[in-house]
Amino acid sequence: MARITGAPSNRGGPLRRLFVSLVYFLTRRRVGRVIMPVQVTAHHSRIFWGYLQMEQSQMSSKLIDAKLKGLAELRVATLVGCPF
Repeated sequence: MARITGAPSNRGGPLRRLFVSLVYFLTRRRVGRVIMPVQVTAHHSRIFWGYLQMEQSQMSSKLIDAKLKGLAELRVATLVGCPF
């Protein structure tokens, strides 16, 4: 269990609520649920924005084959003990 609770999507200004809700929706669609790293980074808008830019640049990179990227993600996840 995480020490920090996830950021709810209904707090903050209207733009922040829209942005967090959109990211939560896209995460649910891709992974099946909103994972804890996304919820925790959503507390701080600048860190959240940087985290999303990093994820987007890794997904859109065409230098390495998608299958190889998937294998590398799986290997790193097993090394650090991540359940995803």
